[in-house]
Amino acid sequence: MAQLLKTVIYVDNVEEVLDFYYQAFGLSTLGLNDSGDYGELDTGEVVLAFAAHPLAQSQFKQNYIRCQPKQPALGFELVLQCDNVTECYDRAVAAGAEPFSPPVTKGEHIQAYVRAIEGTLVALVSVLGTD
Repeated sequence: MAQLLKTVIYVDNVEEVLDFYYQAFGLSTLGLNDSGDYGELDTGEVVLAFAAHPLAQSQFKQNYIRCQPKQPALGFELVLQCDNVTECYDRAVAAGAEPFSPPVTKGEHIQAYVRAIEGTLVALVSVLGTD
């Protein structure tokens, strides 16, 4: 059986994206390598990492699609659990995220969507009674 260890998203500027995720969601940096082309965030059990596009190009030889903020979102999302979705949504937008869908109640959850500065779609969720 396999186990998910980390998610890596390729970006233009790793340090800028790490700072955005701290400002927007309060996620602390675990580390940034000396060349600044790879960094990781503390998200709990699974590491969220960012690497510069040239690393992907050297490994995959252009055999991947760049996520870009000005193009439609790619077919995946990150889901972050928040104590207060409205506050988390407002904080993310203030940090530069594109507002996608404001907080709404969906069954047992409150949910909102933003698009991070590098183009990743981020779902913000909480269980009713905690927001």
